[in-house]
Amino acid sequence: VTASTGITRQGISLRPNQWSNTLSKNLTGAAISKHQEAEVKPIEEKVAVMSTALLAAIAVILCILFRILNVNSQPQKPTLYCKDLSFLDTILKIAPLLQEQYIPTRLWGFSGHVQTIVHSIIGRVRCPWPIGERCELLLRDGTTLTYDVYQSLDQSHEDDFTLAICPGIGNTSESVYIRTFVHYAQCHGYRCAVLNHVGALQSIPVTAPRIFTYGHTGDYNDMLKNILENYSNTKIVCIGFSLGGNLVTKFMGENDRSRSPRIIGGISICQGYCAIEGTKWLLNWQNFRRFYLYVMTESMKTIILKHRHVLLSEEVKRRFNLNEREIIAAATLPELDDAYTRKVHNFNSVGELYKWSSCINYLQDINIPMIFINARDDPIVPEPLLEPMRAFAAQHTNTLYLELAHGGHLGFYEGGLVYPNPVTWLDRALVALVGSLALAHADSMLKTSQ
Repeated sequence: VTASTGITRQGISLRPNQWSNTLSKNLTGAAISKHQEAEVKPIEEKVAVMSTALLAAIAVILCILFRILNVNSQPQKPTLYCKDLSFLDTILKIAPLLQEQYIPTRLWGFSGHVQTIVHSIIGRVRCPWPIGERCELLLRDGTTLTYDVYQSLDQSHEDDFTLAICPGIGNTSESVYIRTFVHYAQCHGYRCAVLNHVGALQSIPVTAPRIFTYGHTGDYNDMLKNILENYSNTKIVCIGFSLGGNLVTKFMGENDRSRSPRIIGGISICQGYCAIEGTKWLLNWQNFRRFYLYVMTESMKTIILKHRHVLLSEEVKRRFNLNEREIIAAATLPELDDAYTRKVHNFNSVGELYKWSSCINYLQDINIPMIFINARDDPIVPEPLLEPMRAFAAQHTNTLYLELAHGGHLGFYEGGLVYPNPVTWLDRALVALVGSLALAHADSMLKTSQ
C-alpha cells in the first residue's frame, strides 16, 4: 500500500490528509472529554455540599417548628384548686370532664401561641350564627348601651337560667367565639345575654364621650338589671372572657354595689387579675408579649379614632384636657391610657386607674360561688400572674380554680390532627360548669330551707 494510493481496509478508503484530520479530531475529543470530567467533579462536589446545607436548613426549621408547636408535649388533666371539697364534689357530678385529659389538636394545639393566633384570626370551626334580639338602653350619662338576647333552643328544661356574658376587649355578640358558645349553650337549654362593649359595634353609634374600660362594671350592671326586670323568674350565671372575666369578678366583689340574690354564680376565663403586674409582663419582648400588647393597643386606638367626632370633639378635648396627637402616637396601652382613659375617667395616674380596675383587689369580698379558668401556656397572661389565684382558691370556700397546661388565650381547641373539633373544650366545660353552679345553688337553697 503506497501513500499515493491511500489506505484501504474493509471497504474504507482514507487519504493521508483525511487520516491526519481524523487523528486530530480523536485527540481533541479525548482532551475535551478529560476537561469535562475535570469540570464535572467540582460541580458534583458543589451539589453534594448544597444538598447537605439544604438538609441541615430543613432540619433546623423542623426543630424550630417542633419547639414552637411543642409537639413533644402530652395531654394532661386540668389541675384543680379548691378548699371546699363538698363544693368540688358538686361540680364534678355535672362536670366529670374536669377529671379527664384535655387533648389539644395534635399538630399545633400544644402551642399556646398557635392556639391564641388561631383563636384571634379564625375563631371557631364552622361557626354558627345564632338569631337573637338586640336590646338598647339609654343610660343617664347619655351612653347608648346594647346587649343581645338569645333564647333557649331546648324547651324541655323546667328551670329558667340566663347566662350573662361579658366578652373580651373590643369584642361583642358578633365575635366568633361568642357566637359558638352561645349556640352551644342554647342547645343545652340556656338563654344567653351578651353585652356589646360601648364603641365596639360598627352599627351602634357612640352617643357620649366614653367607651368601655378595663374596670367599669356599670354597663354590665345595667344589663343585668334589665334582664332581671324582663325575666322575673330567671336565675343568672355571669360569664366573662378575658377582660370580661375581670369585669365579672370585680362586679362580684364591689362593696358599693347591690347584687340580686338571683345571681347564683360566676365564671371567669383567661383573665390576668392584676393590671399593674400584667402590664409589666406585656411590656417585655419575652415570649412575644410586646407584640400582643401592640395588637391590643391598635385595637383600642381604632375604636377611639372610629368615633373621634364624639370622643375627640373640640369640646371634649377641652373638658378632659386631651391631646389628640398623643393618643394617636401611643405605642402601648399604658401610653394610651395615660393620654386618654385616665383623663376621661378622672384618675390622677395610670397606676391609680389600674389599681381601681384590677379584680384582684376585690376578691376578698366575693360571697357568691366563683369558678376561674386559665392556661399556663397563655402568652398574654404569664404563669406568675396565676399564683395569687392558686392561693385564693386554696383558702376560700365556694371557689374553684382550674388550671390547664395548654389552651393558649381563649383557644382550647381539641381533637383531630390538623383540623379541630367544631366545639372546643372550653365550650363543653362552660356548659357543664353552669349546670354545676345550678346544682350547687339548689343544694344551698335546700340546706337553707331545712
